[in-house]
Amino acid sequence: MATRKQTAAAKKNVRKAAKAARKKRSLANLPSSTKEALGKQGAAVARRKRTGADTPKTRQELYDEAQRRGLKGRSKMGRDELARALGHN
Repeated sequence: MATRKQTAAAKKNVRKAAKAARKKRSLANLPSSTKEALGKQGAAVARRKRTGADTPKTRQELYDEAQRRGLKGRSKMGRDELARALGHN
């Protein structure tokens, strides 16, 4: 049987864990402009997938190609920047 002290500590730990879990909802805590930009970015990805373009679709695929070609600064580039640098646009 747990003592009162142990029970109180367990309850405190549960509350602490629940609070941390609520804080992790990072998308809910972002500014609306950031959420809007993320939505637009997701829509662009979906649009590229629907059209079935011949160029590599994901940033990772573009990054891998840039790595094979030895493109400098590739790790700091986004998908569109990589596509431009590789001549896909």
